[in-house]
Amino acid sequence: MTSGSPQPGEPVRLTTPLTEAAVLALRAGQPVLISGTLYTARDAAHGRIVEALARAEALPFDLAGQVIYYVGPTPAPPGRVIGAAGPTTASRMDAYTPALLARGLKGTIGKGPRSGEVREALQRFRAVYFGAIGGAGALLARHILEVELVAYEDLGTEAVRRLLVEDFPAFVVNDCYGGDAYEEARRRWRR
Repeated sequence: MTSGSPQPGEPVRLTTPLTEAAVLALRAGQPVLISGTLYTARDAAHGRIVEALARAEALPFDLAGQVIYYVGPTPAPPGRVIGAAGPTTASRMDAYTPALLARGLKGTIGKGPRSGEVREALQRFRAVYFGAIGGAGALLARHILEVELVAYEDLGTEAVRRLLVEDFPAFVVNDCYGGDAYEEARRRWRR
């Protein structure tokens, strides 16, 4: 869900789960502030989720409208709900992402570019890829209010967790129209 019509450069406020209308309103390069629930998952958890899909087993959470944050947070220091929570390189999840988008996942958050297959799947399934700033894990953790273990505890930091976030800062890297903020930045640089 989006609220209001932002001015250029002003962050779009989003609340999860994402609706199709919210995704359709986003464009590559837009800054966003996300509030609501994010789920964490990295390589090992993605492998298990896709295996569960292949076996028609129940998933650890309903993918419809959700956003997965590619993060392996550090342990929470005293007085905090989570440690540093910076983004993982998104391309590590590219092999799994199209299958999850086909099941209703509406967004992912990571760092770095996505494969052509993922960018095409974002368009086909009307979803979005957000970028978060690498190296800012301690600052991003300040936007995480609650953490709950959901599945695969044996994976340690890579277990699936439910995060309650408020004004989590990111930007649209790939929109559902084929827009790519990284490619646009390279084009501007070449000019």
